Amino acid sequence: MFTLSLCAAGCGQAAITGSNLCFAHQGNPELETIRIADYITEHKIIADLNAQMIHFENIDFSRCQFDGCNFKQARFSMCVFTGTKMRMSFFDFADFSSCDFSKSDLQFLSFAGSRIHNCTFEGSELLHLNFLGTSIFETTFDNSNLYNSRFINSTIMRSDFINCNLKRVNFHGSRREEINFKSSNTAEALFEMGDE
Repeated sequence: MFTLSLCAAGCGQAAITGSNLCFAHQGNPELETIRIADYITEHKIIADLNAQMIHFENIDFSRCQFDGCNFKQARFSMCVFTGTKMRMSFFDFADFSSCDFSKSDLQFLSFAGSRIHNCTFEGSELLHLNFLGTSIFETTFDNSNLYNSRFINSTIMRSDFINCNLKRVNFHGSRREEINFKSSNTAEALFEMGDE
């Protein structure tokens, strides 16, 4: 799991990997973004990375593997994660816009408080994911396995869960509008308190 070193500027935020400063205190944040993105795309197998608050745009992370990484409060715009494998990583309060997670294998991740807009998770293994309080708009999860994932107190609008495994998926307290669950096993999901 990643080790958090605090920012040398004394703000209390975590310093990003390879630096003694957090992203907000970087003298050249664009250069730091390029450095971290290049490191990820060159190595492909990434462990214990702290990339908190970094803004990634148009980066191809396809077929990369992330283990125990911290992307809290990061922003991802038009990034590609197809075929990505992720374990035990944190994306809390992150922002995803027009990103592609198709055919990915994601397990034990947290997206708590995040915003996900116009993204696709089609054909993916999405096991034990935490979407607590997440805002999800115009996103598709079609043909995916979401076993034991949690959308508690989330807002999900104009999104598709067609032909998905929803066994033990928890939607308690969620707000759902214009959702398509066609051919998914909704009877095995938890929508109200007391469902088992």
